[in-house]
Amino acid sequence: MRVVMLGSGYVGLVSGACFADFGHIVTCIDKDAEKIARLQRGEIPIFEPGLDRLVADNVAEGRLSFGTDAADAVRQADAVFIAVGTPSRRGDGYADLSYVYAAAEEIAGLIEGFTVIVTKSTVPVGTGDEIEAIIRRVRPQAQFAVVSNPEFLREGAAINDFKRPDRVVVGTEDEKAREVMRELYRPLSLNESPLMFTSRRTSELIKYAANAFLAMKITFINEIADLCENLDADVQQVARGIGLDNRIGSKFLNAGPGYGGSCFPKDTLALVRTASDAGAPLRLIETTVQVNDARKKSMAKRVVDAFGADIATGNAPLTGKVVGVLGLAFKPNTDDMRDAPALDIIPALTALGAQVQAFDPEAREARQMLNGIAFRDNAYEAATGADALLIITEWDQFRALDLNRIKSLMRGNQVIDLRNIYTADDMARRGFSYRGIGKPKRD
Repeated sequence: MRVVMLGSGYVGLVSGACFADFGHIVTCIDKDAEKIARLQRGEIPIFEPGLDRLVADNVAEGRLSFGTDAADAVRQADAVFIAVGTPSRRGDGYADLSYVYAAAEEIAGLIEGFTVIVTKSTVPVGTGDEIEAIIRRVRPQAQFAVVSNPEFLREGAAINDFKRPDRVVVGTEDEKAREVMRELYRPLSLNESPLMFTSRRTSELIKYAANAFLAMKITFINEIADLCENLDADVQQVARGIGLDNRIGSKFLNAGPGYGGSCFPKDTLALVRTASDAGAPLRLIETTVQVNDARKKSMAKRVVDAFGADIATGNAPLTGKVVGVLGLAFKPNTDDMRDAPALDIIPALTALGAQVQAFDPEAREARQMLNGIAFRDNAYEAATGADALLIITEWDQFRALDLNRIKSLMRGNQVIDLRNIYTADDMARRGFSYRGIGKPKRD
């Protein structure tokens, strides 16, 4: 089948490359000419494990191409996916749908014959109705169906998630559109992946509800971690103890500095606004947003506490202290800095007087987003001369550091581990004063 992806960002590029790998003919379109030029040269503008090889192989086979002009590709397409950004609108938290609606206008003027228009972007309930209305207004006689097909890709594991999904949700009541979507995803039938058909509005809500629930689960275990610290309990054992209950499950029960990234922050906000407008406020999600924002802002205090200083004195308690930071991206195996906890933690540290020197394997964008800090080329350089080492992102390469070397390079011995990748006993044997998240005080 012939497929067009309008938008060649994270979702559009990964989805387009995977569809091409299924054997479909895919054209990825983007208004950013520089991005398209890079893709045509074989340069991948985002970091996602395995994506460079997947793109290269399918370009070489003639199944995947890139361009800035959608006209010819859309006219020949069986399905046109809208995979543009829907960032939070400044000031009110609503999803900015301007790119989605602009794409709908463009599609309306180009489609020929029956075409399935698929919303891959995360959009509020009712957006598909508006896309359909736009196209009807521009081309009253057009033959098309608007379908919701939300993505459930985890950054760092997106290719596997696309090819071995828990579920594929398709929102449409048009039988011709259903047949097109079945054919698009037919290669997944060997893996017995559930293709779930719903109404369009239900499909749109499933995406928001899923992300909100996971965000709430993360926030829950983070609050339990704070309770563990006050009650001399271990949050990792608590998480395992409740996660073994198959009604709860173990995923998303890792305590840390709060969630970030491209989805949870904006999607929880958008769902809160949607629910409020619908007269059915979601108090649990409202609280989740507030608690998570406060948590990210509070993490710098853990560094202050490690030195026995008092953040309430009104002075700069970290003046003269050098803090080495490991990890800046919101999670490992991605370069994504959107709403990363580091964007709250590091400015707070510098405001408290600390000198910060940081390293992340991939988050190059951090250099434009974080001012007044030194960027290092590896973890050992970030530790050199540091009074404290702060672990923010649990990259694999940070899990097996040469701790004796780290100790010899540091000026101090404080380690604040916001991801619990080390154990207090092991760190103590090596001469570190170690603080994890949700750990007993004796550790």
